[in-house]
Amino acid sequence: MLRNYFKIAWRNLANHRFYSLVNIFGLSSGIAFTLLIAAFVWSELQVNKRLKNAGDQYIIQSKWKDPNQGLELTTFGPLAKELKEQYPNLVAEYCRWDGITSVVSHGEKSFREGIQIVDSTMLTMYGFELLQGNIQTALNAPFTAVITEDRAKRYFGRTDVAGETLTIESFSGTRHDFLVTGVMKKPYRNSVTWLTDENDNQVYVSTSNLDYFSRNMNWGNAYIVGYLQLQPGVTARQMEGPMLSIIRQQAPQAIEMGMKPFVVPLKEYYLGADNGLIRKMLLVLSGIAFFILLMAIVNFINLAVSRSAGRMKEVGMRKVLGGMKKQLVIQFLVESTLIVCLAMVIAMVLYVVAADFFAQVLGKPLPHLHDFPLYFILYPLVLALLLGIAAGIYPAFILSALRSVETLKGKLSSVKDNILLRKTLVVFQFSIATVVLVSSLVITNQVALFFRKDLGYNKDFIITAQLPRSWNKSGINKVENIRRQFTRLPEVREATVSFEITNGQSSGSVAIYRSGADSTSAVSSQLLMSDEYFAGTYGIPMLAGEFFSRPGYFTDSSRIVINESQARALGWKRAEDALGGQVMFVGGGGFPSTIAGVTKDFHFGSLHKVIPPVTFVHVGVTNTYRMLSVKMKAGNTGEAISALEKKWSALLPGVPFEYKFLDESIRMMYRTELQLKKAAYTATILAIIIVLLGVLGLVSLNIQKRTREIGIRKVLGASVESIILLFIREFVPVMLIAAAIACPSAYMLMDKWLDDFVYRINIDVTPFVLSVAMLCALTAILILFQTFKAAITSPARSLKTE
Repeated sequence: MLRNYFKIAWRNLANHRFYSLVNIFGLSSGIAFTLLIAAFVWSELQVNKRLKNAGDQYIIQSKWKDPNQGLELTTFGPLAKELKEQYPNLVAEYCRWDGITSVVSHGEKSFREGIQIVDSTMLTMYGFELLQGNIQTALNAPFTAVITEDRAKRYFGRTDVAGETLTIESFSGTRHDFLVTGVMKKPYRNSVTWLTDENDNQVYVSTSNLDYFSRNMNWGNAYIVGYLQLQPGVTARQMEGPMLSIIRQQAPQAIEMGMKPFVVPLKEYYLGADNGLIRKMLLVLSGIAFFILLMAIVNFINLAVSRSAGRMKEVGMRKVLGGMKKQLVIQFLVESTLIVCLAMVIAMVLYVVAADFFAQVLGKPLPHLHDFPLYFILYPLVLALLLGIAAGIYPAFILSALRSVETLKGKLSSVKDNILLRKTLVVFQFSIATVVLVSSLVITNQVALFFRKDLGYNKDFIITAQLPRSWNKSGINKVENIRRQFTRLPEVREATVSFEITNGQSSGSVAIYRSGADSTSAVSSQLLMSDEYFAGTYGIPMLAGEFFSRPGYFTDSSRIVINESQARALGWKRAEDALGGQVMFVGGGGFPSTIAGVTKDFHFGSLHKVIPPVTFVHVGVTNTYRMLSVKMKAGNTGEAISALEKKWSALLPGVPFEYKFLDESIRMMYRTELQLKKAAYTATILAIIIVLLGVLGLVSLNIQKRTREIGIRKVLGASVESIILLFIREFVPVMLIAAAIACPSAYMLMDKWLDDFVYRINIDVTPFVLSVAMLCALTAILILFQTFKAAITSPARSLKTE
């Protein structure tokens, strides 16, 4: 009997190919989009959950009284180790690392790599798997390294490389061979080897190499990433007292007073970092996917209900021939379930086909179908069953309960073709499509603001590249000569050497106060280290004074440059008043510094935050540098890059020329918003397609049912235009009601989203008018094409239609 149900259902689909294809395509598209977003959300939720003892793993964070004073995601170098040694009943294990970049080479192959100087406990503490090497001893000895299988293939072309050597450059310019003692299987995404998208470290060396890289993990260094594995049953609250106690005993008082440490479970850290930015994005994406799926379901149910009234005669005939209500119910439910199952299979195929495209849209790879746990197969099966029942429940229970004589006539007043139900469902679809379209336009405008807003400097035609480091006076002289050689190229306008570029990644903060005042009035400031050409290269205007303008000027370590926010924070109302002012650095040895210049405020980081106070110190004072920024002349960019690469190879043989355009670095700051923008665009296109498919199906069914009416109207003198307007008018109230519901909802949703930005757009009527107008226009065009053929058909032919 069940076989017969499926056979009849299949024949019914084949006999109504157009409606079947419209229904299946709309539903499968919605399901596929939902599966793709769900896969992305699921993969993001898995970050850190596959680590060994993940439930007991924590990262030490720092809460600063002044956010400009330090980083939230780092802490004092020795803190994690001290907690393990002094409180073994609370702490089972610890791990710390310091992230650097340096040139790593093997033979002719040379790349700048992210390197983690890490405690030897990392491998065993988190259960990272080694394809080669002893997990217990791989990170114990100096001048040894563990690399990932990807890096093994990059340098050696294979993974069985234990016992081989890599050459790593120190910050003093020396080079030393490191013995490869382990090859790590590429770990799942985690916040230990991949704390941020800028820290995809795949080369690991032990802390016994700190001196070689001129680094330390002392109490004066509050920029070390620290992790703890707590004993089973120990909570984060129990760690507050021990951490404060150790810091009060050991940390420098000037820093200790402004910082409070706390621990965050690694399972929660990834989603909660950056004020919960990832969690908010996942919630928005999940909401978009849910409503797209809901639209597809509503479209599917709407078409099913619309077609059901046309099957009353079929129901009557089946009942006259002895069909029981139970059989009719099963038949309708089987048909709708079969359609959903077909849509689900097509959605799975679309997932495989579209996975790479969505990976580019979202900026991260999506898991393959075989990556999901086996029990996940239950979700599509349950969804198919529920959708099949939801779509088939009306014809199954309502039509099967009607009397045979009335259904055979096909004129049942109690059914009334479900006009109200259908229009309600269409209003819902148009409302969701309008909300999605308005949201896309608002997100687009906000993202555009990031790139069109005056940042206080000129980012055009600037490329940046990391220099090999030799942090001493001779190293400074060498890079100054390199900078000078680049400026002599005809393609180059200006060049500068600095530690930072304007992507928000600073070397840290300093606290300064006016001479004669108490150190408690110190103002925390972002520390930027650069040469005297930085302001000129980046086009940062000076409000007063000079920006280390004379060659050799930097040798006077008592001169600094500040921005106007720093000047105001220190109590000067005008930039000119700050010139020649004496300030003291907290912990600076009691020597005053003179303000030589005040720059106009510029956005060093993203528009999520207000412009902070900034203090410039010359790289010649600190002997610390990292980046070469080159301002190219407008023209043929390809030729300019080739000239720069040739000059780099001549000046720095063996050092890879790995450059980025400044625009690209700035885009990285808005990675999450750009992902959301692309996803919203995709959702908008899909939402419009689903709405139009629904309109297409409904109009086609409506035309089919009213063919004789159209013929009669034409006989009575109706024009083609009036017949077309007859069908368009049916959708006008629907779209107006949908707009009235959607516009306030979209405004509240987007206004809430924009609250996360210090610098935000004002929401005006433009996105609402454009969205409603676009949907109305597309719907009208679709109805026009659908009804035109029926309107021009001969009345005699239309009147013959039963």
